[in-house]
Amino acid sequence: MRITAMLTGPLLTAALLLGTAGGAVADETPTPTADGSESAAGPTEAGTSFRTATAFKPGQRATAEASTGDYLYWVFPADTGQRPTVTATVTLPGSAAARKGAATWRVDVYDGLRRRQPCVNGAQTGAVAADADTVALRCTLRTVRAWAEPWANDPLPGSYYVRLTVVSAQEEDLGLPVRTEIEASTADRGGAYAVGGKLAAPLVPGVADASTGTGTGNESGSGTDDGEDGTVLASEPEDGWSSGRWTDRWIWTVAGGVLGALAGIAGYTLARPSRRPSAPSYGA
Repeated sequence: MRITAMLTGPLLTAALLLGTAGGAVADETPTPTADGSESAAGPTEAGTSFRTATAFKPGQRATAEASTGDYLYWVFPADTGQRPTVTATVTLPGSAAARKGAATWRVDVYDGLRRRQPCVNGAQTGAVAADADTVALRCTLRTVRAWAEPWANDPLPGSYYVRLTVVSAQEEDLGLPVRTEIEASTADRGGAYAVGGKLAAPLVPGVADASTGTGTGNESGSGTDDGEDGTVLASEPEDGWSSGRWTDRWIWTVAGGVLGALAGIAGYTLARPSRRPSAPSYGA
């Protein structure tokens, strides 16, 4: 009974810790918006370059009216431990009858260093037939890391740029009107993907010169205003940038240490020999 009472409290504590960590790793569903809808209304225009990219937040639906052949750019934030997924829908309203042939559209995602990140899931390119009017694209990136080697192409926390354009179309079809919709989600993958080390600051425009006061980006922290050179900054995540300072990997480590200690105590208690003194014998 004494052994049971000694182990019950620490075991319950470890179970609670493991339950909290397990929930954080398993939850990959993006947080719903305040109004309960799948995505909130976002900006209604797109930029035409990295510098003029339109900022939006994960969970918003960004739309834009454009022409076939335009390069359209948006930017959103992604933090450590998140796996970004970008979905794009291109609609050609009323132009199906005017088009001469099929067209192929493509969505690309670039990190804060403007390195194109590979898609690990989803159809990054899609063809729309001459008699069709809609094409859907999707790109899921690798999990954002807190730190990486200089030679690596790992996704790092900061701004992520989305570029949408047609890569193959009949020359006669260029210039026809299109309507585009862009959405981004950032599922939290938990501390299982955490690494040692962290960046000094997220990769957003102007961060390299911010400490010297010569940065060209918006240093006020709002993240959505234009910089002095016209560069648009992605807004910060709702809870701010974590920069890898804390992950639920610490919970797993502490819980594992507690369980290991309890297993050692229980094993020693069960295996040690009995030291009760023998009953005294009395002479006849």
